[in-house]
Amino acid sequence: MHRPDVAAFYDAATGSIQYVVADPETGKCAIIDPVLDFDQKSGSTATTNADAILDHVAKQGLSVEWILDTHPHADHFSAARYLGDRTGAPTAIGEHVKGVQQIWKQIYNWPDFVCDGSQWDRLFRDGDIFNIGNLAVRVLHSPGHTLASISYIVGDAAFIHDTLFMPDSGSARADFPGGSAESLWNSIQAILALPGETRLFTGHDYRPGGRDALWESTVAEQKADNKHVAGKTQTDFVSLREARDKTLPMPKLILHALQVNIRGGELPAAEDNGRRYLKIPLDAFSGAVWE
Repeated sequence: MHRPDVAAFYDAATGSIQYVVADPETGKCAIIDPVLDFDQKSGSTATTNADAILDHVAKQGLSVEWILDTHPHADHFSAARYLGDRTGAPTAIGEHVKGVQQIWKQIYNWPDFVCDGSQWDRLFRDGDIFNIGNLAVRVLHSPGHTLASISYIVGDAAFIHDTLFMPDSGSARADFPGGSAESLWNSIQAILALPGETRLFTGHDYRPGGRDALWESTVAEQKADNKHVAGKTQTDFVSLREARDKTLPMPKLILHALQVNIRGGELPAAEDNGRRYLKIPLDAFSGAVWE
């Protein structure tokens, strides 16, 4: 298998990992799941994370061909629109984002919001093939965390977002609107059907026990050691996942982030005073766990 170059960028504020995956032969690259910085207390936005990625791209002499989202994120704003504007590269996500848009259109009471995925330049279907330079990329629909989640398989590397975390962290939650523990199990099994040496790059790491942040494992390591999957049946996993999810508070930025991320990373339009405003629905998640 081809072996792409992978650079990871860890955002400590959200536990998110952003990636640049590059074809070493051509210098073409894609940026995966970039973060737009947001400070909840002050309402401030910044492009620190995204600019660090652009700096890396420039220093390595790379050319950006794609800005890729794996799903509409609930814990950080996407910098896809900012990076698309800066680089001229097309943005893309999975086609089932349209279903996520429909769900959140109702939550935000946006009757005029267009739920056709047109906020991205391309919508991928399961099994689609596209290229980063000379590297073929296969799209794998990986629902469960969200109904729109996809993974990107690039040579010996797979970018698996919020499905499996590092083996000591287990798996991603599946209780968001449109999520499903059963679907997540099936998505994990499809990922674990890849060759054992496949490098798996996860979307988050929350540093259990205070260890350093980690984000790369292999299929073989996950099969042997993942605490939510190894030695478990589907019934075991679903019971474990659903029980754990009932104890978890919602991500602190979910209501802020989704209204940006279902628009492809576009911030709300400025109002007549020149400022942008977020809309926070009250009591949208009755029974949610409080911190």
